[in-house]
Amino acid sequence: MSSSFFTQTLNFVTQYTFYSGCVTFILGIIGNAINILVFSQLKLFRDNRCAFYLILESISNFLFHFVFMTLTIFTSIFGDDGTSRFPAWCKLRYILGPTFAVITYYMICFTTIDQYFSTHCRYNLRQICTIKSTHISAFIIISIAIIHSIILGSFFNIQPLVGCVISNEIYLQYTTFLYYPVLIGLLPIVITLFFSLLAYRNVRRIVRRQLPIVRRRLDRQMTAMIVIRVVFFICLVLPYNICRIYVTIYPISRDDMLRYVIVRLVQAITFSFSQANYTVGFYLFMISSSRFRRQVKYVIFKKLWPRCKQGCCLKNNEVVPENFEESGNHNIELEDAS
Repeated sequence: MSSSFFTQTLNFVTQYTFYSGCVTFILGIIGNAINILVFSQLKLFRDNRCAFYLILESISNFLFHFVFMTLTIFTSIFGDDGTSRFPAWCKLRYILGPTFAVITYYMICFTTIDQYFSTHCRYNLRQICTIKSTHISAFIIISIAIIHSIILGSFFNIQPLVGCVISNEIYLQYTTFLYYPVLIGLLPIVITLFFSLLAYRNVRRIVRRQLPIVRRRLDRQMTAMIVIRVVFFICLVLPYNICRIYVTIYPISRDDMLRYVIVRLVQAITFSFSQANYTVGFYLFMISSSRFRRQVKYVIFKKLWPRCKQGCCLKNNEVVPENFEESGNHNIELEDAS
């Protein structure tokens, strides 16, 4: 392979990573911020356990994008993500990234599990998941994700010709055969797929149950949003996990130019797909639920925009009845999701 082709390919990978990273970062920050606003501002979602998980997932996605943008900046400057140049960043990158990845993946898992139980026809199963158990579960997952990533990241070190890799053989085997293929690979995919299908089946039978119409509409809305989220979750994360396992088993040296270029190109493409997983949630919800679109419109134009105008002194002395916001909120939440 000629050195010019090698250089051109690496330049293409660098440019692709940079521009795709910028697009993902901008869309992700906007989408996750709106998700947090909608699920936290509307009373309809405040006591909803799935909405609580979605808020935590959006916060994790929001923070992950700043880590990802740092990698993008390093790639545009140095031609790589900087982990092979700075020992501290080598460790920190593999502490922060996996922490947010595990939190995001398992918040999606818990969302599907909770939606299955909350839509079940049996009353005793619907009572298994409570607000208290939801908070405890979220706290446990976040704590495990942080502790696990700190331990894992401490074993990453810079090695000549290879870069930032795991220096401990035991943890190399762990990441190769357990972490990537199971913990953030097969396990969350199986959990989300299984429980989302069960939740979808429950919602199809919901018409037979004597439930308030607001509750039935909310269950349908949340299930439709969760199912499409799970489909894209599987499609986006699976290719990168496969590629990451390969790279972990067979570290690539620059001496093997052809293999190095091919793997770097495949890594860049699958990595951009994986990053899209932290971005697409809001946009999938907008596509799958007309009710969610109305809720977003209401939060932005009826709640957020008036506050922004008031804060910027663009609003004159205007008297708004105290029950105006509650009335509008109540109306928008009762709208049909169809």
